[in-house]
Amino acid sequence: MEPRRIDSETDRPGSGSGRALVIEPHVRSRMPASASARAALRSPAAKLDEAVGLAQAIDLEVVETGIVPVGDIRPATFIGKGKVEEIAGLVKGAEAGIVVVDGALSPVQQRNLEKAWSAKVLDRTGLILEIFGRRAHTREGSLQVEHAHLTYQKSRLVRSWTHLERQRGGFGFLGGPGESQLETDRRLIEERISRIEDELEKVKRTRKLHRDSRKRVPYPIVALVGYTNAGKSTLFNRLTAASVLSANMLFATLDPTLRAVALPHGSKIIVSDTVGFISDLPTMLVAAFRATLEEVVSADVILHVRDISHEDAQAQSHDVEHILRQLGIEPGDGARIIEVWNKIDRLDPQAREQVRNLAERHPGGGRPVRVSALSGEGISALLAEIEARLATSRTMLGLTLDAADGAGISWLYRHTEVMARDLRDDGRLAMSVRVDPTKVAIVRAKFDTR
Repeated sequence: MEPRRIDSETDRPGSGSGRALVIEPHVRSRMPASASARAALRSPAAKLDEAVGLAQAIDLEVVETGIVPVGDIRPATFIGKGKVEEIAGLVKGAEAGIVVVDGALSPVQQRNLEKAWSAKVLDRTGLILEIFGRRAHTREGSLQVEHAHLTYQKSRLVRSWTHLERQRGGFGFLGGPGESQLETDRRLIEERISRIEDELEKVKRTRKLHRDSRKRVPYPIVALVGYTNAGKSTLFNRLTAASVLSANMLFATLDPTLRAVALPHGSKIIVSDTVGFISDLPTMLVAAFRATLEEVVSADVILHVRDISHEDAQAQSHDVEHILRQLGIEPGDGARIIEVWNKIDRLDPQAREQVRNLAERHPGGGRPVRVSALSGEGISALLAEIEARLATSRTMLGLTLDAADGAGISWLYRHTEVMARDLRDDGRLAMSVRVDPTKVAIVRAKFDTR
């Protein structure tokens, strides 16, 4: 194993719920053939750093890390026998009780490694589930995390312990062999999953009712998406003057938050902060959080927030785009998606100039907006870009109405975007409004158009 010692200043461990080793399996056989695909991949060292961050997010004391080259994946242990024995010595020497393997382990592989190392083994999926379990604070978030965790746990019900082999009494007069503890546990998990799915369906219906009520008011939805720790919550706070938790940690917030924001010309939008994405995000989590992520699916504009100062910014962007496709959103939709290149305050002058040139030569629909959510630089340009994108899907109408028609004027302010108003010499009020396509016919029928 290629070791990487922990720096006491930059990799300070948390409060410590366990001493842990973090290993990064580097599977050579999975390297893509094309140069462009390889460019989108992170280096093993960068992936290891992210895995360490994930471990520290649940307060593990990371005492040793390393990269393990893997030629061919072993069905029994994932990595080779020699490496298994080498890591067993490291675990014993470091007195570690947990080993984090930054990869997807099968139940059998996880069980065999736990026996070989005499320590608890967490793979990437299990680690992310642990973080989500700690970060979920609302009832909805807790249900979503529990659903994902039980789905994961169900596949881990292997005969690792003798109590799972014991038989319980059967039913009826003749009794019979009954069911094993393993079958009982699986049945109980399936029943709990079914109950959670029923509750999540209620959450989904409630969210739909909320979205329908918002549609009756002309407030477009702007959703923030991005890789975890890209600065979404900091940007959300900057746009909305809110106080959502924003911290230099992975998955600082899970539960979605919505706030109203006024655009430069006075119209309002609803900004929605969502859960951060990450590479190899477990499919079960995407499924469990679908009710929450539907806020993104139904959004009028999506802000793809990127940490442009990060060395793996391009690879992180590919991961976010992959999850957007899972949600049925085309990442290349320039009319709907705005790339927000955040954290430009971290760049030196030369790097800033390079980023500016990249933004100007950016392929596809719109040019990325460069901002610093921390300092506020570029925020006014971002708001103007959001307003411009929303305007392309709306219809401009010129209306005339009686200046004394307070009810009509109030209706227009509630249901349209009033761009200008002018009192004419004849006492009539001329108004220019921007209208959602679904309401054009209603406005035309209700008012005189010029």
